[in-house]
Amino acid sequence: MKKIKAKKINFKDFNIKKAIKFILKKIKGYLLTNKLFLSYAILSIISCTLLRAFTIGDALSYKPFVVDLSLILIIGSMGYLIKPKKQFVYFATWLIIFTFVNIANGIYYTFYFSFATFGLLSSLGQAGEVTGAVLAKLDITHFIYLIMPVIFFIINGRLKHKKYFEAVTKTEKSKKMMASTLIAGGALLILPWFLSPNGLGALSKQWNREYIVERFGIILYQSNDLVQSLTPKINQLFGYDEAARNFREYYSTKEKVTTNNEYTGVFKDKNIIFIHMESIQNFTLDMEVNGKEITPNLNKLKEESIYFDHFYPQISVGTSSDTEFTLLTSLMPALSGTVFVSYTNTYYETIPKILKEEGYYTFSMHANKASMWNRAVAHESLGYDTFYSQRYFNIPDSTDDPEWIGLGLSDKEFFKQSEAILENIETNYDKYMGTMITLSNHTPWDDTEKYGDFDLTAYVERYNEKTGETELIADTYLEDSKMGNYLKGTHYTDEALGEFVNYVKSSDYFDNTVFIFYGDHEARLSKKEFNNLYNYNIETGELLSEDDPNYYDYDYYLQQLNKNTPLIIWTKDEKYTGAYSYYMGMIDIMPTLANMMGFSYEYGLGNDIFTIKDDNTIVFPNGNFLTSEVYYNNTKEEYKVLKDAIIDEDYINEKKAYTEEILNLSNNIIVHDLIRKEATNLNKVMEENNEE
Repeated sequence: MKKIKAKKINFKDFNIKKAIKFILKKIKGYLLTNKLFLSYAILSIISCTLLRAFTIGDALSYKPFVVDLSLILIIGSMGYLIKPKKQFVYFATWLIIFTFVNIANGIYYTFYFSFATFGLLSSLGQAGEVTGAVLAKLDITHFIYLIMPVIFFIINGRLKHKKYFEAVTKTEKSKKMMASTLIAGGALLILPWFLSPNGLGALSKQWNREYIVERFGIILYQSNDLVQSLTPKINQLFGYDEAARNFREYYSTKEKVTTNNEYTGVFKDKNIIFIHMESIQNFTLDMEVNGKEITPNLNKLKEESIYFDHFYPQISVGTSSDTEFTLLTSLMPALSGTVFVSYTNTYYETIPKILKEEGYYTFSMHANKASMWNRAVAHESLGYDTFYSQRYFNIPDSTDDPEWIGLGLSDKEFFKQSEAILENIETNYDKYMGTMITLSNHTPWDDTEKYGDFDLTAYVERYNEKTGETELIADTYLEDSKMGNYLKGTHYTDEALGEFVNYVKSSDYFDNTVFIFYGDHEARLSKKEFNNLYNYNIETGELLSEDDPNYYDYDYYLQQLNKNTPLIIWTKDEKYTGAYSYYMGMIDIMPTLANMMGFSYEYGLGNDIFTIKDDNTIVFPNGNFLTSEVYYNNTKEEYKVLKDAIIDEDYINEKKAYTEEILNLSNNIIVHDLIRKEATNLNKVMEENNEE
């Protein structure tokens, strides 16, 4: 057989210039024949990048950029299966979808500091007037994304004018272009699995929406959210067995904590009224502006009460409704959607239901529409006998009426009109438990002229360099600011609370009643608002610079820690008083109250704060957690140590595992109705364990 000699490659014959010229020719050819596709891809990625810039401020991170681009390419690749003349409709449709996704998330982030979910869309009709509060915060940046489809329409018009599509039709190899684009997009999509292997669990949990957008981009986040929104329905069919097994295992092996402390049974057979204080944050207590107290009545009340200054709501997209649910059940909010809208048919063990078995009459009061957050249905599901909603109150006919503040009836008028209802309840029922929900301090705090004469103007002496004299200046730095308006709204609600407390003190009723005041959630004020509050130099009329020794660095962790709200337990006789700095969540109210009132419960996931004290862990729906020692940021997978302590990874991993267990277990109870369906099976398991 004749041997064939391999031809030697002569690198001297290799012409670099020709190679570069060849590559440039190919690139030029691609650019000239794929103008519409490239316009779609470029405009789409710009839109998604702008969203991150305007929300989490992360425009330059390559990870979400790569994932967004990969999905844009994969989706766009299917367009090559359509004739060039008709590709515009396909690409324009997707660009418009991306545009509205970004608009919705931009608006939602401004209001909730998180990203929108499909569960939210089903809740909007129930939220009622809350939607108006969102609209009040709109600005031009929320609609900048509309520029992209406009530009795309212009580009398409110019291409049609130049007969571009006729020319491309003759040369385009559609299947080849589809395959190559799909492969390119798929290759890019693989990258995040290597870049963020530790973050993939967040996709399946969807706890921390900001984390997912920061790591994987808005398109994958919204696609994943669609899957997650359908998952509960699918899990109801296919995920039940594992959820039920975990439920039985947790409660059958849970250590029974013997509760016996100084507060055990002190409120046995007492009436209970919860006062749900809209958006009241703890930082406003004891705060003064120009020598004037923001909350003089709450300041006085906490001195007469049991007061917690490290109390944290644990809300998700349901905000106020999440607080109501968590307080009454000692469960966490649903991980997708809201309990008040999506899971009212589930059976819950609640404070009203438990007390009803002990002969209590249960009621709730809110001078707004019963449909708001679906409360008419949800409150019945939670065990309230009567919901005194808007139809029980005399509501002003016009929003111009001085007694219409913000979203409805003013808090002062709400409490005043409630007096007759409360006295009737006192007269006709031996024992009762109720919740009164305030409204006036709801964002956007734009009814400032109705808040009363609380002037935030500061009068300060300043040296005038031009005249060389010291002058008395009226400084209005807080006036017409979001922070200033919030402080005015808080001061108004504090006045309303003060009038109500004075009524209770002077009344012949309520001698056997415990009042529990709590802030339902933080006010969602931005870090910028707090920086302006804490770093304004009243003497110079300017903000302190970051290099100033007096500059207060209000960072992410301070913002999170500042989300605590007041929790005040008060009685007319002021028998029980004291300030406590235990770290406590909304989920801990039911167990704490159970110890104080002497009732038992089976399925709550919180702790009696007077038993657990400093060893508590506050779990947040986004996977963050807080203890007396650390605040853990699930987005960054890092933490801030709160006091002089040595924190090791075992401590963090233990708390992370606990956080995940509580979130999963609580969500399974909600989604699969486990208390109703598995109580009997759980009792059997516990009996078998006792026999062993």
